[in-house]
Amino acid sequence: MSKFDPTADSGSDAEKPQGDRKEQKQALKSLDVRQFTISADDEDIRVDRWFKRNMPDIPFNMISRWARTGQLRLDGKRVSPGDRIVAGQVLRVPPAEIERPGRVPKPRKELSEDEIAFAQELVIHKDKAAIVVNKPPGLATQGGSKTSTHLDGLLDALTFDAATRPKLVHRLDKDTSGAILLARSAGAASFFSKRFSGRTARKVYWAIVMGVPEIADGMIDLPLSKQPGSGGEKMHVDEENGQPAKSRYRIIERAGNRACWVELQPFTGRTHQLRVHMAAIGHPIVGDGKYGGKDAFLTGAISRKMHLHARRLKIDHPDGHKLDVKADLPEHFAETVENLGLDLSIGDLPLEEKAPGGKAVRKQKSRAHAKQIRKDKRGERRARGEQAGKPVKAGKPSKRPRPSAGKASHKKALPHKAKQRKR
Repeated sequence: MSKFDPTADSGSDAEKPQGDRKEQKQALKSLDVRQFTISADDEDIRVDRWFKRNMPDIPFNMISRWARTGQLRLDGKRVSPGDRIVAGQVLRVPPAEIERPGRVPKPRKELSEDEIAFAQELVIHKDKAAIVVNKPPGLATQGGSKTSTHLDGLLDALTFDAATRPKLVHRLDKDTSGAILLARSAGAASFFSKRFSGRTARKVYWAIVMGVPEIADGMIDLPLSKQPGSGGEKMHVDEENGQPAKSRYRIIERAGNRACWVELQPFTGRTHQLRVHMAAIGHPIVGDGKYGGKDAFLTGAISRKMHLHARRLKIDHPDGHKLDVKADLPEHFAETVENLGLDLSIGDLPLEEKAPGGKAVRKQKSRAHAKQIRKDKRGERRARGEQAGKPVKAGKPSKRPRPSAGKASHKKALPHKAKQRKR
């Protein structure tokens, strides 16, 4: 405990020994409000993880207290320990409580031979600037209060010939598998982080979803926000206060009407974005009970694990070329593809250099798709009538087919957009 009391009148500096003056200066320094600009190395990590990396002597309960009382600020706004930070943001840290001794940071656990071998088996690409690993489902990207084993804790095994351990540039949910990029230097981390924050990196996911969307190639434009009362761990569609979120899906192959295999591309980076968007249009990802509930599971031999996989990552490389890496499916996903009778060889669809056309193009595609569905249904009715020996009237059906939940969900964002334009 420090002997210095900033509220006491202790006389002039001339009456104090030299050692006391040094102690006083150090104490006063700790009482200053500090502001830190988030670096690219710390892009997309939680606030509490930032403290663990950069100010390990600050205990978690102090960080929580600062957040609760509004003393901890990010770009001038209140922030919670679980919120994620972006490079360039400014974190305001209040004065440290000098009467409480600092906590000695824990050294990183030394990895066992099995852990080293496991981590190195995940590597699917390695060069001077980058490493790409194929993260298995169930392995968290970073640690937490209840997570002791995670990818971040295994990075010492991936140093290889570099001077330092690689750095996480982005993350995947614990139950999502697939490609994760690691930067092998601070310069590479800064370079890659700018590509992710600038939305020039292309990420392609594969998923098995419940049912079959009526539109084979659709863009979901629904704003998202944290669901109240969920502690920030669950998101929901929020037309009024949500952050913009845009995802594209393309049907790769159908398994009857039971399920289908889709390609997903996020064009924004909201938490759980793909999972929330697919559930919002009525086609939750198989195994995603968090957003799909009991309706997100197939019966029979189909695994109950999450069927969401980061298949492909395409991003600019510091050397000037494009880094383009594909990650193989985990065992449970590959078995589901086989059990549903899907053709794995057709999964990699052509990837456009830019996002597909605007609202007019999507609207035109939707109209053409709906017209084709009506035409197919008329043909089916005509065929059934001919088989039964009954005359069938040609022309349009008497009743307009009701749109599915997916169609209605696609249009949820339209009033929101119109409202924005009126302002």
